[in-house]
Parts: sequence; structure tokens; C-alpha cells
Amino acid sequence: MDVRRAAERYPGGDPAAGIVSRHAFSFGPHYDPDNLRFGAMIACNEERLAPGAGFDEHPHSHTEIVTWVVEGELTHRDSAGHETRVRPGDVQRLSSAGGVRHVERNDAGTPLTFIQTWLAPLTPGGEPSYEIVHGIADSTPYAVAEAGALLHVRRLGAGERSAVPDGAYVYVHVVRGEVRLGGEELSAGDAVRITDAEDVEAVGVSAAELLVWEMGR
Repeated sequence: MDVRRAAERYPGGDPAAGIVSRHAFSFGPHYDPDNLRFGAMIACNEERLAPGAGFDEHPHSHTEIVTWVVEGELTHRDSAGHETRVRPGDVQRLSSAGGVRHVERNDAGTPLTFIQTWLAPLTPGGEPSYEIVHGIADSTPYAVAEAGALLHVRRLGAGERSAVPDGAYVYVHVVRGEVRLGGEELSAGDAVRITDAEDVEAVGVSAAELLVWEMGR
């Protein structure tokens, strides 16, 4: 188990423009050759956008991009013609494949926080695709087949327990609250990278929400 605290994330974004970013992996000017990826995961970014702030149209390719809104509402538009509003409890996936451009904005009047995970596909190229699942349940893992990965959402009350999936690579991100995992106390923004996970359990210290990525490579 490799515990990474929220305070250890690389800072980014443009605070003057209302964008505050925290990167879990080597990103942009914060190049770290020892922190390039974990399994299929190449980025896990926490983004905070003030009302009216956002990322203007920009390109992506050969990346599976999965977004989870913590609070607020995210406006998404892309070059394939999709325009959606993503809210807490929704899972959004943009498969950039051979290339796509998109815009991400906070068009609401309240602050927006979202977690965005980038996964390397098993096979690069192909046609871009888009999907949004509204109100995903704890018992329904979300498959990103293009990257050989599964996302499990776990919502725990204080004292509640949940098994962490066994797997070659498991990444646990604490969205909110406090949990105990493998003897470690974790708070919002903390993450754990587990290699060859087996019989690991998460326990809610308080009401908590977790994103658990199960990856085979």
C-alpha cells in the first residue's frame, strides 16, 4: 500500500482565473519520472472552478477520461456534438480515441469541484465516444472496457465496512469524509495505491464517499 496525502498533490490550474487544480500524478511542469502512472491510470486531478470559470476548448487523444462531480454542476461540450450537465452522482466518460476537443465550464452560480481520472487505453486510436450515467448506485461498477478498468463507488456511514476489490492494481480516492483502510486513517483528497490487493477492507470513520478503481494492468 502506497498512501498519498491530499497535501502532497502537485498544484496547478490558474487561481487568478478561478481554476485551482491538484494533480496526483506527474503533470505539466511538475514532471516526476517516478510518478507517471499506476496501472492504467495516468492522471487523477481534483479541479475546483469558481462560478463562470472553466477550461476553454482543448484537445485530447488516446485517453479515457472519467469525471465525477463532488459538488456543483459541470457543463461539458465536445467536438462530437455532445453538450451535457454533469451533477453529483453522475459518471461521465469521454473516450478521446484518435482525437477530440472539449470544453469544461462552471456555468452555475455556485462553486464546482470534480475529480477527473485519465486512463491509458488498451489500444490507441479509433473513434471518440461519450457516455453519461446518471445517479450510479454503489452496487453497480462502471466498466471502462477500453482501459481494462472498473470504477466502484462506495458510500459508507460511520462504522460501516466495505471490501476493496482484489486486483493487480487498485486505486482508492477519498472524495469526502474519513475512512480507515489497511490501518491507515484517510481524509478527503487522500489516496491509496494498492498493488496485488487481497482482502483489503475500508471502514467509515465518518460518513464517507470513495472512488475505487480496479485495474488489471
